[in-house]
Amino acid sequence: MTGRIVIAVLIAYLFGSIPTSYLVVRAVKGIDLRQTGSGNLGATNLFRTLGWTWAVPVALFDMAKGTLPVLLLGPWAGLGYGGRILLGLVAVTGHVFSVFMRFRGGKGVATGGGVVLGMAPAPFVVALVVWAIIVKLSGYVSLGSVVAAFILPIAAWFLTPSRHDMIPWLAVLCFVVIWLHRANISRLLNGTENRFGRKLPTAPGGPA
Repeated sequence: MTGRIVIAVLIAYLFGSIPTSYLVVRAVKGIDLRQTGSGNLGATNLFRTLGWTWAVPVALFDMAKGTLPVLLLGPWAGLGYGGRILLGLVAVTGHVFSVFMRFRGGKGVATGGGVVLGMAPAPFVVALVVWAIIVKLSGYVSLGSVVAAFILPIAAWFLTPSRHDMIPWLAVLCFVVIWLHRANISRLLNGTENRFGRKLPTAPGGPA
């Protein structure tokens, strides 16, 4: 069993580490995503570069990087709810700190959402709707992501009464997502955050 867990963790990290946005932009436009827009390696910056046509499938693949480990690798390794969410966190870690990109990556929202989708579909839908409404009304993807992460454990409490034991694990996942957006939160408070769809100057390593 221990051997399976080790293998599952390794696969989850490597699968999460696949730099989807970077590979797609490189293949389609022949440029390095780290050198355009915000420099972030997530689907939001890919959208700024290639538009919806590519951003949607990339975001769905990034979600799958979180869903498949908890639905397939977790049961295969004999992990319970907590272990499966931790395995999902490993995949999120791979997405944020990709071994293939010198430990750079995205903010983990899509991959974290994929973990939640696999573990708690109903709360995921609530968080997704909240995210969409916030982004639509405010124009800030980061604000939508932070609010959705905050709402998720609350939605899970009400919508999955038989699975309250997984709420602390979901809270950990949501805390990680919010922590990864700490720079965005600072810019939101300062009024300097970039709105969704706005074209950014080439500035690698900037906000996303």
